[in-house]
Amino acid sequence: MADTLSIASWNINSVRARIDIVEQFLTQESPDILCLQETKVVNETFPADMFRRLGYVHQVLNGQKMHHGVAIMSRVPIHEDDRLDWQANGEARHVGVRLDNGVRIENVYVPAGGDIADREQNPKFGQKLDFLQRMIDWSSALDNKPTILTGDFNIAPLECDVWSHKQLLGVVSHTPVECDILARLQASNDWVDIGRHFHPAPARLYTWWSYRAKDWAESDRGRRLDHMWMTRDVADKAVGHRVVEPARNWGKPSDHIPIITDFAF
Repeated sequence: MADTLSIASWNINSVRARIDIVEQFLTQESPDILCLQETKVVNETFPADMFRRLGYVHQVLNGQKMHHGVAIMSRVPIHEDDRLDWQANGEARHVGVRLDNGVRIENVYVPAGGDIADREQNPKFGQKLDFLQRMIDWSSALDNKPTILTGDFNIAPLECDVWSHKQLLGVVSHTPVECDILARLQASNDWVDIGRHFHPAPARLYTWWSYRAKDWAESDRGRRLDHMWMTRDVADKAVGHRVVEPARNWGKPSDHIPIITDFAF
């Protein structure tokens, strides 16, 4: 493996619909590994050729027709490891691989959870909480394995991770019950939130802006829904973390932007 490594994560909201901006991102930023969420395509029709052309010849896919879907595209060898069903219904929301140096990468797409923050009124919210509890059970049993956990967590945990803490307290993705369970996940294996390691609170670090905004940049009603966590042994090798905010304006954009962490192994 190379002495340096960069890993990116991006909820692309349909990889086929946005293949042009994925190519733009890979050409411009050239990460070694790209973890995608919400690919919305079955494995058989995943647009693999573009990635191969740019050198991403190692590909692990977990696709689903029209919904969900995750993938890991890499220029360095990756070895397929696991596809965990934290949703407990077969949805394609996780794929994990192992690098040659033993570090695991777990790519996850946590459910959004619907619009009502109540398990009884909104079963989707309950499914989200149950998904995260299964992640906690998994995380607690990792046994000191060097691991990177990344993806769209669909939770903005800190007050500064949203444009208005007061106005979003009752909005799914920033409710106290979601922030609490994400904090329990982080504590379950002493995960390092690498975004906040390099950009400590209250620094602005949004990764998502709604399509509903007429001018997303002017209103800047963002949330930090996309994260990269890692065990402390891996975090010690990280040398930088950034978000690619201009991507929110590219072509036909995703409502999420890519995040990138650089390492020196």
